[in-house]
Amino acid sequence: MPRLAVLIPDMSPATPEASRRPSMANLNSGRRESQARVMETPITPPLSPGQSEQGVDAIVVDAEPRYSGPESIVAQSETKDAAIRAKTEMEVDRDTATAQRPIRFLEDEQVHLQRSGLKLSDFDVRGTLGTGTFGRVLLVRHRTSASYPSSQNHFAMKVLRKTEIVRLRQVEHVNAERYILSRVSHPFVVDLFATFQDSLNIYMLMSYVPGGELFTHLRRARRFTPDVTRFYLATIILALKYLHSFNIIYRDLKPENLLLDARGYLRLTDFGFAKIVDDRTWTLCGTPEYLAPEIIQSDGHGKAADWWACGVLCYEMLVGYPPFFDESPYGIYEKILVGHIHWPRTMDHLSRDLIRAFLNPDRTKRLGNMNGGSQDILDHPWFRGVDWDALERREINVGTLGFPQT
Repeated sequence: MPRLAVLIPDMSPATPEASRRPSMANLNSGRRESQARVMETPITPPLSPGQSEQGVDAIVVDAEPRYSGPESIVAQSETKDAAIRAKTEMEVDRDTATAQRPIRFLEDEQVHLQRSGLKLSDFDVRGTLGTGTFGRVLLVRHRTSASYPSSQNHFAMKVLRKTEIVRLRQVEHVNAERYILSRVSHPFVVDLFATFQDSLNIYMLMSYVPGGELFTHLRRARRFTPDVTRFYLATIILALKYLHSFNIIYRDLKPENLLLDARGYLRLTDFGFAKIVDDRTWTLCGTPEYLAPEIIQSDGHGKAADWWACGVLCYEMLVGYPPFFDESPYGIYEKILVGHIHWPRTMDHLSRDLIRAFLNPDRTKRLGNMNGGSQDILDHPWFRGVDWDALERREINVGTLGFPQT
């Protein structure tokens, strides 16, 4: 099959024309900048030994990272308290009789976190990549550059405040995020290298993806061409196909959670809502514009909800705004359930057919959730010409992209 040739939008810094959409109960809700605010000189991490935040007593960071597998990262007393309160969230999986066995089991995957020789104090903070409800993401650089290639000196350090995690009843989500990211490995999923914790915070050392959010570039370009949309959507489909093979549902697909790397490929980030679900789960979470009808109706949701979100993402990239929008979340929910979609005259029939197939309110007939599974998506005529194997090997030529040096 012929290779997919695309033109990637200009990657220069841009100011979004619309505000970012926070996820409900999201660990990282709030505004996150695509470009780091870089300090002129290296600074010491604010939560490293001998340092403290303003107004906070000095704390001691563990000499080595703590690794506890799927068990809780947060202190046991905090976890127990949060678990009692979490009973009201209905975060349960039901209908186990119809549960589907995963193609592979996540517990069989090797944990790829670095277990020794790395301390929190080994990193200098170079700037802030973003802030959220109870955390922030810092741009950090490893001090001992001799231990790492120059291209891997910089990382993203996700800092989560324990008290806020417990207060917002997000203990289970934080632990699930760490457990999943410590075992998955895919070219279109962000990497988790190590985790740390002290008495106040949890720290996740992740890959730094310098291109910023797809959201920023989409707002600057207003809309993408079908070829550019096809390239971006294809990478996300491969990432979701990989996650679904473990029965992992992502549940928060949107342009704000897609980062562009230096080669122009997308990386899926923010796994705060990801969960291993053999059949269905009932938690109401995600971003209103991207919620599938079954989530809104509390009818139980699974992998099909991610494919619905793919349809919303495809429409937004082609048109410049999501198919269902309103000033209030409840207004958005009503429009999703009504299901009326405005089709621009300029949209070709294959694009409409693909989006309709993703946005089928009947999940048993939704593209990606029928007997053929994700293969039905790969075989759709809209993707004709895509070399899926070459794409997953990152062999598609997406042009030479330049990013600001940090």
